[in-house]
Amino acid sequence: MGIIWTIIIGFLAGVIAKFVMPGDKEPSGFILTTILGIVGAFVATFLGQSLGWYSQGEGAGLIGAAVGAIIVLAIWGFMSRRA
Repeated sequence: MGIIWTIIIGFLAGVIAKFVMPGDKEPSGFILTTILGIVGAFVATFLGQSLGWYSQGEGAGLIGAAVGAIIVLAIWGFMSRRA
């Protein structure tokens, strides 16, 4: 059940990130939005655990995942502009 919630939260975080940072170079579609959100959730969990915001084994919530997805989206936009 955990992976299903990760996908649901990841998708919602990806949608939130796309609303916050709209642009032409963003990934689009259901699959890419979900992947963006899931990667954002992992980034937020890693950063949160590194900074002591989350304990070991605790994952980021929807807001943390959305912030992580925004970070991933900003990196995606920066890398796609350079190519």
